[in-house]
Amino acid sequence: MTVLTAPDWELDYYARPIVEADGKKRWELLICSTPTALEQEPAFRWVQTCPAGSVNSIWLREALEQAIAAAAEAGLARPRRLRCWRGAMRTMVQRAAEGLGVELIPSRRCYSLVNWLQQRERSVYPQEEGYLAGPLAPPAEPIRPVPLPLPEAARGESWAWALLTAGELADAGQWEIDFAGLGPLPQELDAAAAIPGIRLFGGARALAIAGWLAGLEPVRLEISGRQLVLEAGLDDRWLLSDLDAEATTAAVTALQAAREAAAGLQFLAVQEGPSDRRFTGFWMLQDLPDS
Repeated sequence: MTVLTAPDWELDYYARPIVEADGKKRWELLICSTPTALEQEPAFRWVQTCPAGSVNSIWLREALEQAIAAAAEAGLARPRRLRCWRGAMRTMVQRAAEGLGVELIPSRRCYSLVNWLQQRERSVYPQEEGYLAGPLAPPAEPIRPVPLPLPEAARGESWAWALLTAGELADAGQWEIDFAGLGPLPQELDAAAAIPGIRLFGGARALAIAGWLAGLEPVRLEISGRQLVLEAGLDDRWLLSDLDAEATTAAVTALQAAREAAAGLQFLAVQEGPSDRRFTGFWMLQDLPDS
């Protein structure tokens, strides 16, 4: 008997830039499974239009039940965890997920779904009748919280910048990793493309540090002023280190180059020490827009 591994699903339930015949915006539910490092595309995708007058947790729960049934018919396991990346929809999704036996994780680690949504915004929605062409009013800029220092229990003994090629990162699914957050690389990405990241060295506490970071849902690295910041969850920001002027310039340059040539890919690794070849934690990160 084959035991199916429960996947993670990524969900977006939101209005699209299309006005229906009744003058109301189209609402749409998008679901995709999170690909493993060995998959190039999500194994499961689901699209369902929601009438504007039915936008509520009851409709969403019924739609989730239909999606779970469709996945089962395709021979796929029901989801273990459900990630929702829009803070405005968190409560509604939470209510819908209750009773379905699916854990909800508010998280921006929805890279496959965001890429899929961007693809639909380029090639699907513009072909629909009622499409709202031209610039739309941008959403209000959220107030970004001040980055908090990592708790003492989660701080490594030291850290270092690192670079991997896309070709090396493509083999990450074969590495020995205790806590992993991996995924497929863009098919068009040059194997020689440089992917920037950091290595945290935790000594004897490396496994505990990796486990704590896994619960944060790490999203991306950024430079804020002269600080190295890890963005995580929906809007969490954690201070990893202060930087001097030279290190700040080099980091900004590396991250910008990755955005332009490597789809914004980054990585975060946790190891016992600089000479260690195995990872207690390794996450692929990606600098994608939040909205």
